[in-house]
Amino acid sequence: MRVVAAMSGGVDSAVAAARMLDAGHEVVGVHLALAQSAATLRESARGCCTIEDAGDARRVADRLGIPFYVWDMAERFRRDVVEDFVAEYAAGRTPNPCLRCNEKIKFAALLDKALALGFDAVATGHYAQVVEVPDPSAATGVRRELHRAVDPAKDQSYVLGVLDADQLGRSFFPLGDSTKPQIRAEAAERGFSVARKPDSHDICFIADGDTRGWLAERLGERPGPVLDTDGAVLGEHAGAHGYTVGQRRGLGLRVPAADGRPRFVVSTDTRTNTVVVGPEELLGVDVVVGEHLRWCGPAPAGTGTVRVGAQLRAHGEEHPGSARVEAGEGIPPRVTVHLDRRTRGVAPGQSVVLYDGTRVVGSATITASGRR
Repeated sequence: MRVVAAMSGGVDSAVAAARMLDAGHEVVGVHLALAQSAATLRESARGCCTIEDAGDARRVADRLGIPFYVWDMAERFRRDVVEDFVAEYAAGRTPNPCLRCNEKIKFAALLDKALALGFDAVATGHYAQVVEVPDPSAATGVRRELHRAVDPAKDQSYVLGVLDADQLGRSFFPLGDSTKPQIRAEAAERGFSVARKPDSHDICFIADGDTRGWLAERLGERPGPVLDTDGAVLGEHAGAHGYTVGQRRGLGLRVPAADGRPRFVVSTDTRTNTVVVGPEELLGVDVVVGEHLRWCGPAPAGTGTVRVGAQLRAHGEEHPGSARVEAGEGIPPRVTVHLDRRTRGVAPGQSVVLYDGTRVVGSATITASGRR
């Protein structure tokens, strides 16, 4: 099988490419240039896509003896990921750009280009597993399912929950059966210079980690009131788009709570440019509604309620509950998830990924949350 190995310049994608080669596939390494003005050097463990990263990927490809190319997808990334991120915050939602990148770039733009050039699949260094199960209804007699990685600390199935069945059918995740220490040890044994390279984390295009400052540069500052749940003014903010539900730090409150307890953002409204804060107990919700449904295989049958596990953040816990898909003429399908127990910090724009055991069922973008 002819496979494009997406090589970021990190240790995970390096070992993923090597494992695909060991499995007997014809492998070509591809580094995605996603920054229009790539930095020469990485300033910290944050960020990615520097010229240094491209050089690290090329050195690994040379050691493996595989062809290596850099594909420029900076414009597509800017439009589909960065501008989408800004627009979501401007609308008062809290997006996850990693899911959008997987949906629009790595398993859409990259995969489409790979297929157009005669390749069969794409391999990445994500920690997740693809499991093949018998399915007489499938053309090949088997169905591919997306499952959690064996290492719960590194599991990335959440950010892959946007893949549909066709994309999953042409994707490989060779690291899903390993832990991160095992991957670093393997990289060292193979003589890869990236064996000890630090992981990138947070939002790759905000290298310093200052999301609020980055958004302020693009959306400007719009001073407005910070209110309590009764409407009393407690302080001032620089723009409601810079806050998210559940946030505690950086609120700049001038009036302390009467009971001395900490307060959290319980809602934001970019139309009125207001931020409302309240006690922690107001954050708890047990109903989550999502749209923009993506199924990693067959959608739940019928319109009945099914038991699921719901994960609401990339590194969050899984919450048991039940889900019901609703669809009607002229309205987009949506899923309503009833959690068995309340959880906090659920904001519109986040993604809910649904599981059946370790299997990823699908995902949706959260549009509302509340209490039964």
